[in-house]
Order: sequence, then C-alpha cells, then structure tokens
Amino acid sequence: MHLDRLITVLETVAVAGRAVSAGDVQRATGLPRPTCYRLLQTLAEHRLLDEPDAASRYLIGERLKRIAVLGQPDADVCQAIAPTLREAAINFGEAVFLSRFREKNVEIIHVETPADAARSFVHPGLGNRPMHACSCSKAIAAFADQSFLSEILSAPLRAYTERTKTRPNEIEEEFDLIRERGYAECVEEIEVGVSSVAAPIRIGNLGVPFSVGATGPIRRFTDRHREEIGIGLIDVANRISAKLQLTQLSSTG
Repeated sequence: MHLDRLITVLETVAVAGRAVSAGDVQRATGLPRPTCYRLLQTLAEHRLLDEPDAASRYLIGERLKRIAVLGQPDADVCQAIAPTLREAAINFGEAVFLSRFREKNVEIIHVETPADAARSFVHPGLGNRPMHACSCSKAIAAFADQSFLSEILSAPLRAYTERTKTRPNEIEEEFDLIRERGYAECVEEIEVGVSSVAAPIRIGNLGVPFSVGATGPIRRFTDRHREEIGIGLIDVANRISAKLQLTQLSSTG
C-alpha cells in the first residue's frame, strides 16, 4: 500500500538521526530510487518532512513533531516533567502546576506542592480554566493565532470576581503585556484572596501547547513576589520545553 511505503520512509528518516537523501532511503528500504524521491517529496509537501538546506535531503518535519508532542498522553508528559515541577515547588515554596492546551481549552493536568508540610499553600486543583481569567490559560492564549484570539474575545466573558477582566480591549492589552514580559498573572480574578503566575512553554516552532504556573495566597503574592516567580517560571518553562522535546524525539526515533 502507498501508506505503508510512506510510513516506511518516515521511519527511515526518523531513525537516521540526520538529513537523508533519496539514495539513503533506497539503500535502507530497497525501494526504487524514483519511488523514494516521490515519497519524500509527498511527505515534504505535507510538512511531515523538512528539507532544511534545499539539497534534496530531509529531516522529520515540524508538523510531525507537533503531532508527536500533542499526541503524548498526559501521563507520559507528567512523568517526564514531574521532577522539574517538584524542584520548582520546593524553590518557590508554592504549589506549581502544569497546564495543557487541548480542543480550545486549557486544563491543569499536574500539580506539585512544597516540601514543607507546615507551610500553608494553595492547591489549584485539576481541570479546565477560563481562557480570559486564569494565568495558565492567558499564558497560552496570548500566543495563539489571531483567529482563536478573536474567538476568545468575542465569546461571553464571565466575571468570577470583581477583578476579572471582561472587556475585550483590556484582555488584548494584557495579552500584549504577557508577550512583552514573558509571563501571565491572575490576581484574584478567579477566587478572592488567591493569585497565580504562569509562563508559556514553547515547543520549538510548534507554538505554546503548555504552560507552567505557581499559585498562592494574595498576602504572599505581592507585586514583587509575582515578578520574581514569573521570571523564575520562564526558566522552568525553558527546561520543561527541552525535556518534552527530548522525550518526543526519543519516542520518534
């Protein structure tokens, strides 16, 4: 079947660990060289392979990487990054959580709490969060494509507290600020007395499918403390991104 051959070529490119040519694929698969070339071209046209140097050599494409990352089960993602989240929770002394964008929703999928059992902290819980009001959602939404941003701003925007922003122009301005400084905030927008900060997790050129955040009581989450945590979360997000990409590349190979 034609599909079987396409999959064979994808597997050949994946295990090579370098850019491969039609000749390389022919030697590895035994398929005729013209067939290998046509299959490589077809996969490149659909962005499942990339041709980085325009020299008829191919690598696994960004679209396929995106499919692999987005297709990773929550359990695998959480297992890969739990140690990093646990370390961040200890360093910040606050609950730290991972959120994931899926089917136009952002969901908290994993939480790590501080090691000090005597320290009070706020557990954010698991599940979906509103796109306009929670730091974990805003950290992802700010980097979404324009069509989805318009969809968010045109939908009914619920006010959870008196501090929830519900005017589209205010939210647009906040998204601009998030893109500028690299992290998002939620200051009593979901629950009175509770604040959170989150940073986007970029996966190469694939966009922002995840975010990492920390939450705590407003009495500790002062302006200065939120800024310190936000800057710290940017570093945590970069480390998580590297781990997820390594996990994805290992599974692809």
